[in-house]
Amino acid sequence: MSENSSIIKSVAGRGIAVRGDDIDTDRIMPARYLRCVTFADIGQYTFQDERFDPQGNPKTHPFNAPEHRGASLLVVNKNFGCGSSREHAPQGIKRWGIHLIVGESFAEIFAGNCTAIGMPVLTAAPGDVAALMEFVETRPSETVTVDLQAKRATFGGRAIPVDMREAFRALFLSGSWDSTATLLSAREQIQKTVERVPYLHWGAARVS
Repeated sequence: MSENSSIIKSVAGRGIAVRGDDIDTDRIMPARYLRCVTFADIGQYTFQDERFDPQGNPKTHPFNAPEHRGASLLVVNKNFGCGSSREHAPQGIKRWGIHLIVGESFAEIFAGNCTAIGMPVLTAAPGDVAALMEFVETRPSETVTVDLQAKRATFGGRAIPVDMREAFRALFLSGSWDSTATLLSAREQIQKTVERVPYLHWGAARVS
């Protein structure tokens, strides 16, 4: 194991598929849940209006299916995460339990927001995505492994190529996607800067 716990080289787990092109962030996380003070409990509202009717009765949806409880890899189609640039959408998906997403394509801002919270999004050819979707739907208890270094997803004895923006991939492989951890790793330099700034010269100005 690397000393840097933020390094993400591969992700393995059971899969879940949500079919459909142009699934926007409003569908992923309805606007009424954006008033939360923290993201701590937002995972339960992911795809809320897709999963429940106005009376709270469950609909047929992969996120409601018992066989997909505990799934950690999400498979989607084209232009996933389009629409408004709400951070709550990727936060909800991750807090539901998803660690990585594979799809045909993603909205640029959504992909950036996913990267910022340590959830890689990778693309694959439509035919390969279709095969992966069929696998996770028909064999929900089996493992899918996505290797960011090799840019390969393996499942059911098959391997498919996957890709992602090289700048994002480099962040995961180096562990520098976590900007807060990167900042706090330079505590000494931060404190030296604090001590040089005239209006911060008081005894309580310490970085902890």
